[in-house]
Amino acid sequence: DFIKNMITGTSQADCAVLIVAAGTGEFEAGISKNGQTREHALLAFTLGVKQLIVGVNKMDSSEPPYSEARFEEIKKEVSSYIKKIGYNPAAVAFVPISGW
Repeated sequence: DFIKNMITGTSQADCAVLIVAAGTGEFEAGISKNGQTREHALLAFTLGVKQLIVGVNKMDSSEPPYSEARFEEIKKEVSSYIKKIGYNPAAVAFVPISGW
């Protein structure tokens, strides 16, 4: 069970890397009310992980590829959510990445 394993690992971590998909539809699903992005960020904070890095993945599949506007849109949305759960967005690094 992924969540069980995540809880076990996260409870021992000092820092978490939250990977967020930049693809149209993928990001929106993850940040939605019951999305995994929200769930994972909340679990990390609840389990005591105070340092967070956000990797905005699949930037090569944004439209246009490597869109700064898309990156900034995602950064704004994620920052808003993580602030609500207790993180300081100013202390969180957002990194555009592509695993391709």
